[in-house]
Order: sequence, then C-alpha cells, then structure tokens
Amino acid sequence: MVVGGHTLASRLIVGTGRYDTMEQMRDSLDASGCDCVTVAVRRERLYDRGGKNILDFIDLDRYTLLPNTAGCYTAADAIRAARLGREILKTLGNPGADWVKLEVLGDSKTLLPDPAETVTACRELAADGFQVLCYTSDCPVTAQRLKQAGAASVMPAGSPIGSGQGLLNPNNLRIILEYLKEDDPDYPVIIDAGVGTASDVSQAFEIGGDAVLLNTAIAHARDPVQMAKAMKHAAIAGRHAFRAGRIPKRLYGTASSPTEGVISTRPYGSNA
Repeated sequence: MVVGGHTLASRLIVGTGRYDTMEQMRDSLDASGCDCVTVAVRRERLYDRGGKNILDFIDLDRYTLLPNTAGCYTAADAIRAARLGREILKTLGNPGADWVKLEVLGDSKTLLPDPAETVTACRELAADGFQVLCYTSDCPVTAQRLKQAGAASVMPAGSPIGSGQGLLNPNNLRIILEYLKEDDPDYPVIIDAGVGTASDVSQAFEIGGDAVLLNTAIAHARDPVQMAKAMKHAAIAGRHAFRAGRIPKRLYGTASSPTEGVISTRPYGSNA
C-alpha cells in the first residue's frame, strides 16, 4: 500500500501505547506483521518507570515511525506537535519524518475530533510539506474537505477511540470510500479507532478500507501477542475477501447444487 511517499508491505498500522511492558509491546508489534508503528509525540513517555526507553524496543531499521498528535485540542497545538515529531525523527534518521497522523480532538470524554480545527491544521501542515494522515469522524462531508485541504490519507473512525465497539456506521464509511475514491481509486482511506477484535478488522477491509490503524484492541487484550497475530490474519482475510467480491445478499435461499439433469422422484407405489 502506498500512502504519500511511503510504501507499506502490511496494511496494519499499530500503536505503541498502553501496553503493560515494553517487552510486551515489542513482541506484539512483531506478531502483528506491521511495518509502520505510530507514536504519540505529546503523550508518549520515552522512558517507563524502570527507566527503559521505548525507542530501544522498536527496531528502527524494520519499522517506519508515524508520529501522531494525540492529546491536541487546537490546530496550533497539533501543528507544534507535528513539527516536533519531524525534528525527532530527522535526528533518528527514520523515514517517517515527513509525515504525521493528525488528531485534533474536540471533546475529552468522547475523544471525537474537532472538524474545523482538523481541517485548519491539515491545510497548514500540508503547505509545510507534511504528508498528513487525518483522523476524522465518519462524516462524509468532513472527509471530502480534508482531502481537499491536502490530506495524503483520510482516516475515518469506526467508533470512538479505545471504545472497542467496532464499525458502528459501516454505511457512512462506504459513502466516504465512494466519495474519496471517485476520481482517484488509489487514494488511501484508513479505518482508524474503535476496533475491538479481529472480526472488526476483517469488516473494515471487506467494505473497502485500504488499511486499519489500531492500538487498544491489542494492548488491552488478555493476551496482546495472540491478539496481534489474530489481527494480522484478519487483515489478510478481509483484504482477500474484498478483492474476491462477496455474493449479493438475497431474501430467499438459492440452491447451490445444479438443477439440470436431476433424477426425478415419484411417491412410493405411484404409477404416475
């Protein structure tokens, strides 16, 4: 999958936060098969309570880092965080320095995005040379405005961040996919937030999503590494199902066996 100037071998993008230990995060990232991981520039603690640096547990030769602006509530704060992330990754020599996952939240309880501030930040960051991946709601109108503002990818939410509710409004997501890909079939639309389990990932791909970004569904699973493996296989299955094309839904049953040449049967003892 190509997003901006980046080519990703895996269609899963996985977060690095909320794990119990750095070792658990490292093993989960490996099990997921991802090659892009996102790190919160504002909120991420580079060191845990034991003094371990998160960057020591992320193979920078294997993973492209995607800095995100989680925790920002204004366009100005998000722009500042994005530029900070760019400088950090330039220092590390990581190719993710030129892109950012933009989050500008409007409410601390629901963690829903602020549409106006997000569009403003997207427009300014794109003008500043960033490849902007925009987290947004499942509103088709806002999704179109973000693309027009220069977003390299629009990332509609399946449901609120960390809620685990899955895809609450797949119809709106389908509309977004239709609108954004109408003139550019290769434009990447990434389903972001709300994933709870593997079937949610499959559904996101089956409706046409190009990728899925998730974090909490793995980090807070009873066995994060096992869940990461499940997410990997769900992404592969869902993508194959989308490309194969599902059969249409019908009200009545349709026989799967051919009806031509079927041996006719008569009631016992009938001469008819």
